[in-house]
Amino acid sequence: MGTFLRMENVTKSFGKVVANKNINLSIEKGEVHTLLGENGAGKSTLMNVLIGLYQPTEGDIFINDVKVKIDSPAKAVKLGIGMVHQHFMLVEDMTVFENIILGITKDSSVFIKAEAIKKEILELSESYGLNIDMDKRIEDISIGEQQRVEILKVLYRGAELLILDEPTAVLTDEEAESLFDIIKRLVAENKTVIFISHKMREIMKISDHITVLRSGEVVTTVKKEETDPDILASLMVGHEFVPSKFDKPVAQGEVMISLDHICYHKEMKHSGLNNLSLEIKRGEVLGIAGVDGNGQSQLAQLVTGLIEPDEGEVILKAKKISNFGSLEFITSGVSHVPEDRNKMGLVGDMSISENLVLKSIESEQFSYFRGLKLKKKNIDAYAKNLVEKYDIRCSSPEQAVKNLSGGNQQKVIIARELEAKPDLLIAVHPTRGLDIGATNFVHECIISARDSGCAVLLISADLDEVLKLSTQISVMYEGRLMGSYPGDNPPIKQISLAMAGKQILN
Repeated sequence: MGTFLRMENVTKSFGKVVANKNINLSIEKGEVHTLLGENGAGKSTLMNVLIGLYQPTEGDIFINDVKVKIDSPAKAVKLGIGMVHQHFMLVEDMTVFENIILGITKDSSVFIKAEAIKKEILELSESYGLNIDMDKRIEDISIGEQQRVEILKVLYRGAELLILDEPTAVLTDEEAESLFDIIKRLVAENKTVIFISHKMREIMKISDHITVLRSGEVVTTVKKEETDPDILASLMVGHEFVPSKFDKPVAQGEVMISLDHICYHKEMKHSGLNNLSLEIKRGEVLGIAGVDGNGQSQLAQLVTGLIEPDEGEVILKAKKISNFGSLEFITSGVSHVPEDRNKMGLVGDMSISENLVLKSIESEQFSYFRGLKLKKKNIDAYAKNLVEKYDIRCSSPEQAVKNLSGGNQQKVIIARELEAKPDLLIAVHPTRGLDIGATNFVHECIISARDSGCAVLLISADLDEVLKLSTQISVMYEGRLMGSYPGDNPPIKQISLAMAGKQILN
């Protein structure tokens, strides 16, 4: 169908750091072209060059065989390029319609012709299967619906090339399938899609071509039919990739935490807890399976002291919790890898070093007089050691954590939480948005903590992850426990039924 985009010898440097080096990339019209690479491989930088946020240090970009200079996001929009970011760019207290038209005018009229524009958007949404209520506020719709709003935004602005950055990272399996149907409709209309993902099953399902990046350079571009997940994984990491496999011993240790008939806003099916009872022992990984949004977030908040139950008891290390608060849980040896690393896990403007000691800054190791004066040399040495130990890829420990890739941000959190030598680790979606190598590394860290006697509560919407790591599996649906199953040779069909609410624990 012809080439829509061509990048020739594109290099992007930040001082001495070369993020992209001599990138040659060709994207055909009407295809799904996947960019695959480890966190920090240069995918996001390359896309930021393409949408005008960065200017290339060297190289040329061609759209429809015409050389262009994309010096701003507005110029990218004019050239038919739109990007749906992993973290949505929506105003939560505005409606769907208001978000779609925000910042654009299609005529010179002083007044917004709301009804005519709304009709145009509705026709556009129906043609691509992006049906959504235009009058609902963003805060009142699901994550999957928010993503449709983002897609509608770029389509309404005339996008011919859509860049989808980790589009399924926060979606349920059902929402992901719906997205794939939308992508198929887009390419059927001769739209072009750049798909950025780490999930091999998705890549093999949706791609036409796959370009692998490593250390800022193109390794190869292949047709989907000419490769397989094992080959792609090895190309990503630069050597034969062998995924870890873990033993699942029966936990013999003491109970670290138990929940007894816990209720929290039990009338709320998707943000409450209803008569929940469970326990986790030392040396055990209790995996919570279920479609995201069935009380898992509230469970994580409860066992880290962020919310207090309406009914029931929480017993931590044989002591009933009566004074709920995060400090109580931290000082009791609870570490937490939160579900949203940017909002809940890191302070973006602070350095890697500062984030690594964030929860222990008052200790004698890092400060005098309980935090009044910092021991800078100790902090620097500690951070340098953890950067190496956890393979945090950065320019230096003084780099602002907001400028790291998602995978390296997650490694900062993992390092901070595990170096505290916790008795209980709460890990919520610990590998969301991570590449296959970083995912393997995080899994090994969790199992290492388990083997050292830590009790682990793993909450993940990725069933494969739960099956791989858990010594015991419980399923949540609408705030209730639907069943508990062994982690060794788990009954996958029964677990799947329970996730759909088809089986109730007696």
